[in-house]
Amino acid sequence: MANALQILTDGVEAGEDSLCKSFGSIEIEESVDLPGAIEISLPLDGTPAGDLTRLTDPSIQPYANLCLVATAEEKPPECIFDGYVLSHKIHMETGTTSSTLKVWGQDASWLMNLDERAREWIGMTDGGVANEIFKEYGITPASENTEDDSPAHTESGHTLMQRATDIQFLKQLARRNGKLCRVACADRPGARIGYFGKPDLAAAPAVTLTLNPSTTATVHALDFEWDVARPSEVAAQQALFSDPDPSAARVETKDSGLPLLEARGLSDFISPGLGSIQAMGDRKPKALLTTTVDDAGELALRARSLLREAGFFVRCKGEADVSQLKAVLRAGMVVQIDGAGSIHSGKYFVWSVRHTIQPRSHKMSFVLVRNAVGSPPPGGA
Repeated sequence: MANALQILTDGVEAGEDSLCKSFGSIEIEESVDLPGAIEISLPLDGTPAGDLTRLTDPSIQPYANLCLVATAEEKPPECIFDGYVLSHKIHMETGTTSSTLKVWGQDASWLMNLDERAREWIGMTDGGVANEIFKEYGITPASENTEDDSPAHTESGHTLMQRATDIQFLKQLARRNGKLCRVACADRPGARIGYFGKPDLAAAPAVTLTLNPSTTATVHALDFEWDVARPSEVAAQQALFSDPDPSAARVETKDSGLPLLEARGLSDFISPGLGSIQAMGDRKPKALLTTTVDDAGELALRARSLLREAGFFVRCKGEADVSQLKAVLRAGMVVQIDGAGSIHSGKYFVWSVRHTIQPRSHKMSFVLVRNAVGSPPPGGA
């Protein structure tokens, strides 16, 4: 089966004469930390009466539901966008021959950003709160949402107050828990899943990106970078409601709670370099954290979340063609890079994917991250 693209509007597959079938290009952005977005570029024509075609098509009217499902050769379908039309941008020229309409939309998490709320959550964990909010929108909570969860927020300590839209509130909770919050579909439009979990770095690679040898390459170029100007340790202390001692809860940790994607994490990677800096001794970049918590367990969770965010010190950017890779990359999956040397080959976490779809092609620009590098070859060559 060849690469295929299925477009649905308000749950119905677009026919061959549909407006969306005549697109010039489609761009879809999928990310683990930002809302998914879509932009469809369509040609505009003039009518004999001097008006413009397409603008009243029901499939692109305000809040129309748009879904796109991409299928690579011999692979299961992937629903890469499920959201709503929110904006039109029209470019007009004399004679209308080069006039265009750009239709912009955002994924279903937009539904959770309509109303600012002030409400109190009592006796629930952060993961439990996320699941309840997702259910209010008919979104299925992911099974891992209550793993590695916060303690319950009870009246004996302090309850959880919401003063934001639902998605803004959940993203705030996710960041302090070291989790990722988003709404996406897997294979079927409308089967929306609410994710509020830590990155699944233990998953087996879903796709292999081969750079070398050239005879079997599935990508033509990759750009790698690392940044070590970030903490590898956290020291935290805080007074508690039950104990006013400023160090009643105290935590020092180097552990983010995530498995390493390769042999050497940030701390091991920077150690040789720090040894050459006079007066550093055994010290490494450390962050001091103060935050309101009810107990030392919650403080440790906050410390780990800081290290998780700082720990992705390696980044890789590249572009792949679906027809060559024979797979559709998705944000949140783990992939394997081969042929990039001992330092940079290995497993990576997909942070974001920009799909650029034209009638005869489907390209993917991607950003990969990881919290480790491989070991250098013997002798450091």
